[in-house]
Order: sequence, then C-alpha cells, then structure tokens
Amino acid sequence: MQPEPDVAAPVSADPELADLARRVREGVGRLNWRMRAERDPSGPGPAVLAVLSRLYRAGTHTPTELAEAERLQPQSLTRILAWVTERGLVTRSPDPADGRRSLVSITPAGLAVLREYSVRRERWLAGAIEATLSPTERQLLSLASELMLRVADAG
Repeated sequence: MQPEPDVAAPVSADPELADLARRVREGVGRLNWRMRAERDPSGPGPAVLAVLSRLYRAGTHTPTELAEAERLQPQSLTRILAWVTERGLVTRSPDPADGRRSLVSITPAGLAVLREYSVRRERWLAGAIEATLSPTERQLLSLASELMLRVADAG
C-alpha cells in the first residue's frame, strides 16, 4: 500500500517551477477539453473513442484487459462493445488460448472513425493557431510541443 500524497506539501522548492507546472497543467487540460468539444455530437462518445484508440495503439485485447486499461466498469464496457460491434467498428473472436474469452480488435471502419475524429480536432486546432498566433508564436509553440512530448515520455 502506497502512502497518500501530501497535498499540502509544496509542488517544488522552486516557486517558478511550481507555477510553470500549474500553468502547463491548466493549459494542457483546457486545450484537451476544447479539442474534445470538437467531436461530432452525433458520433461516438469519449469512452467509445478511448476504446477504439486503445485497440488501435495497443492491438487486440480481451474485454477484461480493455476494462482495466480504460478504467471502465465491466457493465459499461459491455454496452460499449455491443455498440461498436453492432456498427462494425470492432470484431470479437474466440481466444485460441482460452475459448471462454474473446479477443477484440479494431476494424478498418473503426480506424476510419478514429481518423475522422483526429482530423476534426486537428482542423480546429490548426484554425485556432492560425487565427490566434503570430508566425513567431507558432515557432515557439512548435518548440513547446517537442518539449511537452519529451516531458510526457520522461520516466
């Protein structure tokens, strides 16, 4: 059992670093929420998109693995899997190692749904960058995006 984090403890001994961490967290969070708002309201919801994305990025999963990876209740995943299977976005096949389990894989139609979602968000983001930032600010954002990826990949 891990000890609970001390939420009263300072984020960092360096107040500038603590402020930077807070601003980056807020900026990433707000941008993430704004980009999620760009999805087609009549299309699949965030949980469906998360499942499709997981299958695309990490490959075939059992339903149990999907539920654990996406932190979904089994009942919720059952509904999601029924919805995506009915629409041909995933296939379910028996697990050759254990016939009691099934394996879930994304289909080309599921990949097309993910691509459409990504293109819609990137189209909005490109328009927002174009309308909001100067050429110099775009260069800074390009550098910042590389730095954010490095931070995200840090151990």
